[in-house]
Order: sequence, then structure tokens, then C-alpha cells
Amino acid sequence: MRHAEALARAGGADRSAYAFTPVPDGFESALDYIARALADQAAGRSLPFALISTADERVIGSTRFLELDYWRGPLIWPPVPGMPHGDPLTSVPDAAEIGNTWIAGDARGTGINTEAKYLMFRHAFEAWGVRRITMRADARNTRSRIAIERLGASCEGVRRAHSRGLDGAVRDTAFYSVLDEEWPTVRDIIELRLSAPRQVRVPQDLLPA
Repeated sequence: MRHAEALARAGGADRSAYAFTPVPDGFESALDYIARALADQAAGRSLPFALISTADERVIGSTRFLELDYWRGPLIWPPVPGMPHGDPLTSVPDAAEIGNTWIAGDARGTGINTEAKYLMFRHAFEAWGVRRITMRADARNTRSRIAIERLGASCEGVRRAHSRGLDGAVRDTAFYSVLDEEWPTVRDIIELRLSAPRQVRVPQDLLPA
């Protein structure tokens, strides 16, 4: 909850890129957003994070592990996804999704999101030992789909009329995944991207006429 005010500022700065992603708008909205995320965490369904720029300790967005799936423990049939065996706060998932990611406008293109994904991939595959990480995006969300593909994830296809989108329209959803045996290759791709020198973005009003 200590991130609520900063998340509200980050979400309200530039909302032009949030057509497909739920992002808190205002302090009360941020409180509700965090409360829902923490309730899902307590139930073992997700693990949410605030994205913080280490350069200035500024909160610039949020992301989370969600759709946690547990395959250990007694076999239950039919399976009940998202139901851990034992304490939800200590159970380790066997598969998960990375999603609900949004980032403030002035932090886009800085590499922060790529580094955050890298840290989450490493934790999932190297600490948890998951078998699969899934990512998905509204099929219309070209920006997110390009970003996911640049990480090295494989497109599994587009599920047609999959769900209701944030705009109320019935949406198609593009699904991507990385398997545990693919992680070393994906890790090399991301590390190469993170080591490349970054171009400084110049505001349009500073460009020569």
C-alpha cells in the first residue's frame, strides 16, 4: 500500500498507451488496484510488484506473476488451476504467466521493462524451477506483441473471441510462452539486449527545425 500514491502518479501521467491494460487512475483507484492484487497474492493466485527505477527510486509502473499453476502434491481430477497444495504464500508454482504490466510514459523505451522481465524470468526458471512461463496480449495491441516477441518468446497462436477487452469489445488474444528448456537461449537474447548501448531519446521540441 505504500506504493499507492506513486502508482497513482505514474498511471496518471500519460494514459494514451493504456487502451488494452487496466491501469489505476487516481489515488482511490490505486488503493483498490493494490488491494485486489494483494488479495490474489494471499490466495496463491498471483505475485504482484511495483516497478521502480533504481536510478532515482521512482515508481514507474507495475507487473506481476499471475495464473500460477501447481502440479505438485496429490493428484486432483479434474485439476483445479491456481490451487496450491499447502500454504499459498510458500507454495512454489510449476507454471506461471507474466502480465498485467504497465509502465509510465516517460519510462517506455528505457530498457526498464526488459530488465524487469529478465529478473522475473530468472526467478521463475532458476529459483522456482517452473516448466513454462506464459505471456499474452490483446491481438490488437501491437506494441505489447512486438515487445514480447523481442524477448524471444514463441507465439502459440491467437485464440479467437477469447474474452472481453478493456474497451468492452470481444477480443482475440495472442498467446506466447517460454519453456524451461528454452530459457538459456531466451536468457542470452535478453542479456544481449540489456548489454547494448541505449540511444537517448530527444524530445521533439528540442529537435532542429
